[in-house]
Amino acid sequence: MSKYYVNKFLYTVDRDPELLQRYIDEPRTFVATWEQSIGPKLLGNDVEVSTVHALTHEEREALINHDYVALFEMGAHFFLNLTIFIGIYDEPYMSKSGPLSFQREMAAKLQHWRGKDYPSVQT
Repeated sequence: MSKYYVNKFLYTVDRDPELLQRYIDEPRTFVATWEQSIGPKLLGNDVEVSTVHALTHEEREALINHDYVALFEMGAHFFLNLTIFIGIYDEPYMSKSGPLSFQREMAAKLQHWRGKDYPSVQT
């Protein structure tokens, strides 16, 4: 897993409302755009482009499908994984099922990890 690149995606998209909205509206298109034109420029300059990092097929599909369980199991940083999907799902879940309903669902979907070590987040 290219954990560094997945975590950079989660961090970058979560902190920019415009990018987050694009990810919500068109996940497949946005993930491709991010991987091809936004991600490679994360070194802080627009001139130098990195070709070192790339998403695996599994990572790409998990991001496209908002599959936070798969991302966790692949070793995405738990906090980054949690906060981006709170940004996406908190309001709709809260209006339907009350406060913290998305967080409760995420916890329920990760119950099979109780008593186990977290997947390594080492990059």
